[in-house]
Amino acid sequence: MAGRDFVRYEVRLPRRARVETGMFCAMVQRGETSIASRYRLVSELGSGAMGTVWRAHDERLNRAVAVKELRPPADLTDDERATFYRRTLREARTPAQLTHPSIIDVYDVVVEHGCPWIVMELVEAPNLDQLIERDGPLPSAKVAEIARQLLDALSTAHNAGILHRDIKPSNVLFGENGRVVLTDFGLAITDRSARITQSDSFMGSPAYVAPEVARGEKATPQSDLWSLGATLYTAVEGRPPYDRETVMATLSAVLTEEPATMQRAGTLAPVINGLLQKNPTRRLTHARVTDRLERVIAGPRAKQRRQPAARHRLLVALGLVAATFLTFGIGATALVMGLMRDDPKRTAPVNAQSPLTQPTQAVTAAPGGAPGHVLYIKATGDNCKVYIGMPGNIEVLYNQLLPKGQTLQYDQRPLTAVLDDPASCETWVNGTLKPAGPSGQRAEYDIPKT
Repeated sequence: MAGRDFVRYEVRLPRRARVETGMFCAMVQRGETSIASRYRLVSELGSGAMGTVWRAHDERLNRAVAVKELRPPADLTDDERATFYRRTLREARTPAQLTHPSIIDVYDVVVEHGCPWIVMELVEAPNLDQLIERDGPLPSAKVAEIARQLLDALSTAHNAGILHRDIKPSNVLFGENGRVVLTDFGLAITDRSARITQSDSFMGSPAYVAPEVARGEKATPQSDLWSLGATLYTAVEGRPPYDRETVMATLSAVLTEEPATMQRAGTLAPVINGLLQKNPTRRLTHARVTDRLERVIAGPRAKQRRQPAARHRLLVALGLVAATFLTFGIGATALVMGLMRDDPKRTAPVNAQSPLTQPTQAVTAAPGGAPGHVLYIKATGDNCKVYIGMPGNIEVLYNQLLPKGQTLQYDQRPLTAVLDDPASCETWVNGTLKPAGPSGQRAEYDIPKT
């Protein structure tokens, strides 16, 4: 495939092939860490029930890669093991058919030491699950941008007849320059391929499985969209919409309960609720989600664009009023001068002041440096929690509690600033002091590029 370094392997296994599950760990201890005499394992990136992901170096192309080691359980039958290997090859082939910046690249697949190994693009960044654990719930503006990129990736996959079937926060990675990457197509299938998962085992993550799939029905593109909605809910609220102590309890909640009302989603809430509809026919489609997301993302910017027009109308009105007063003033002056010429004994009043010439009350001065910055924030209380990011990507400039007395200053555009308790912060935007508002009421400021 053009633009890919993917090599398709046809793996033929002996009928009675057995997997020595402890073989590779012993070899690592002896320092034998090369796969297919090409991929040198460097360090472990993460592990789970089905295998381990390694950071590795491709000796032939001299580049860093990620290598996923998939270990089948030791108690599988021959038929189950053959199914496992077919799923492994399918996992490698499926994303290799797709070209999209938000879909992980697969380079190679090999079988060595009795285990399949998948060689992929290395994305050295945290996943969404880790990001939430580290920083807490994400601002709705950031989640909207994540949703936009994931939806675009899913649209590409679905148009190619490919379903993901395992969308969840741990399968969403964050690359450089705001790139969001959907990985781990281990459960992905095409609508033209045979279903080869075992009918008596549950595949997927219970909290992120669509209700119809939990009932045993066939997965569809709408099922992926439900999982996307559950992932976005987790991102904005900091917890899954359904999370119980056991798998069966979680699946029961998915089937019968409504998720708790979101407290932090803002204008993104209707999009997420539309994706989490239990009935697939009532669930938002790709087109409707795309349209609503664009409105959410463009909403603050459109509001900012409307404000100059309103200010322009206000200035025009003030200009007309001033012109009226000026005309009246000129006419009154001419009348006084005419009367003075008619009666030389008359003199003009001394120290007379019109309403336009009376001194006005002085405006409170901004702190030093505030008018010279696009965004200036000073912590005046103990609860000045600030998030500052750049719309259009997921780059976070600041996301923590600002100590009392300290300040933040930014000059770049565009910016999004979210304050959990604006009453504890003194905020200036383009030299204008923003009202503090009541304590505990969240505030969000969107500063456009121009």
